[in-house]
Amino acid sequence: MTDAEIAALCGWIAEAGLAGASETTLLQGFCERAVASGLPLARGVAFIDTLHPLYEGRTFRWEREKPDVTFTDYGRSTDGEAAERWRTSPWFRMLNDGESLLRRRIGPETASEFPILHDLYEASLTEYVALLNRFDADAVIGEMDSFYSGWMTDRPEGFSDADVEALVRVVPHFGLAIKAAALGRIAETLVETYLGRDAGRRVLHGRIERGVAERIKTVLWFSDLRDYTRISDNAEAGQIIPLLNDYADAIVSAIHARSGDVLKLIGDGVLAIFPAQDRARATAAALEAAKQARLAVAELNERRGAEGLPTTDMYLGLHLGVVFYGNIGSKDRLDFTVVGPAVNEVSRIAAMCRSVDQPILISSAFAKSFSSDRPPFVSVGRYALRGVGKPQELFTLDPYA
Repeated sequence: MTDAEIAALCGWIAEAGLAGASETTLLQGFCERAVASGLPLARGVAFIDTLHPLYEGRTFRWEREKPDVTFTDYGRSTDGEAAERWRTSPWFRMLNDGESLLRRRIGPETASEFPILHDLYEASLTEYVALLNRFDADAVIGEMDSFYSGWMTDRPEGFSDADVEALVRVVPHFGLAIKAAALGRIAETLVETYLGRDAGRRVLHGRIERGVAERIKTVLWFSDLRDYTRISDNAEAGQIIPLLNDYADAIVSAIHARSGDVLKLIGDGVLAIFPAQDRARATAAALEAAKQARLAVAELNERRGAEGLPTTDMYLGLHLGVVFYGNIGSKDRLDFTVVGPAVNEVSRIAAMCRSVDQPILISSAFAKSFSSDRPPFVSVGRYALRGVGKPQELFTLDPYA
């Protein structure tokens, strides 16, 4: 590659990175333009760590013969098979040795040095270059302390020294664009994981001004676990977090499957909304989520019971009301959530489940908005809710509907 071609490729990287191109688009475009400029690439791989509840990072792969870049999320590299793959990788050695470049001709004499070289030898590739671009200590996010890349050719004579020099010059620019894309993905993952999917998207689109909230009509979901206090008092300390995680998985997955948004996990409690631009659709979605959650909890109880682990059940309150949805808090600590009397009401409705011995209680506002000639509800009577002015008629699911 000439100096002009290197400059042109770096210019494209900057433009694509500023435009918000994804990692797959960046790798595809980078490799295709490098090949067009004379760099004899047959394959390219790039990976970068991330902040994700389940994965440590993501690997991106380009192959000249394939039309699209592929990616794979990888798990924690601290134990098991993932740890072994990491410890036998070129990048692990480079990190320990303080090196930033590793170059190997691929042949019988080098195939046993790293497992990846053995695989590349069998694929008839001829040379491999691994690059490691470190971040400054202040730029590390979680485990993301470097950008890792690998470049392969099948040209019989391998890479030339000029080819490797070109890679060394352009890959830092490429790594910076990949890091920017990864940080955008991390931000989206974090806000949606900790704030909820819809709330997270709103925050990322600039809805961060303190005190700005939207008045919306929504279905409100508040659930908690039966006898959680007793279970937490009597169970072994190491069982509490797995128990909460198991039941949260069952309940939150059901809410998300029906387009609900979980706003808060409050110990064993779950606060969620189903925005009600179409009330009939929102109430139907919430009710389907409730049924799905009950089935998931029943299956979970069967599995946990077989393993000798403590089990519980879900109490659920469903309500329809008007709330304020937005940023509430101090100048130093904001929360994107819902507030208003309806939020208090749904929590009180859920609390009444214990008193009337019903797993689900539904407000009259929810029941009246449910679109059906024969709503699947039965009244359990009128009750005074703590902190709520008027007694309310509550309903539960009709077992015969």
